[in-house]
Amino acid sequence: MARSIPHSASYPQPVDRVHRALTSERYWRDRLAEVGGEGAELGHAVTGEGTIDVEMAQAIPAEHLPPIVSKVRPGDLTITRTETWGALVGERATGSFSARVEGLPGEVTGTLTLAPEGTGSTITLDGRVEVKLPLIGGKIEAVIAEQVVELLDAEHGFTEGWIAANG
Repeated sequence: MARSIPHSASYPQPVDRVHRALTSERYWRDRLAEVGGEGAELGHAVTGEGTIDVEMAQAIPAEHLPPIVSKVRPGDLTITRTETWGALVGERATGSFSARVEGLPGEVTGTLTLAPEGTGSTITLDGRVEVKLPLIGGKIEAVIAEQVVELLDAEHGFTEGWIAANG
């Protein structure tokens, strides 16, 4: 059974400035360097006309993992994440994301929407995490959902500062 991950992040900048950042390869490289953790790397960033498709790898050291996760998957975790953003259509853009952990039968998936909010903008994430393990899958889903929200909050802080500094 999957667990829902609702999240939203507001920005004082208008949609076009936020979208320009999200579709910039430089933004993604800077974000990974700042909040991606040790050994984070950009697999690819394919840009188009106002679009981007990004793949990145991040690691979580074993000592930072909850015991329930370590029992199922000992050692460091390597997470492969993807994120795509489409072009602006009016004042909105949509995207999608996914994350998979090597050696763990589960995934995080969802959609993203960038839209105006007052004089600024907001990104709304509608995600879900599913771990296909009998008896303990739900507990691991709860841990992953909590960690995803913490990561999203850190990425939001970085993004807000990056847009302010880089336009």
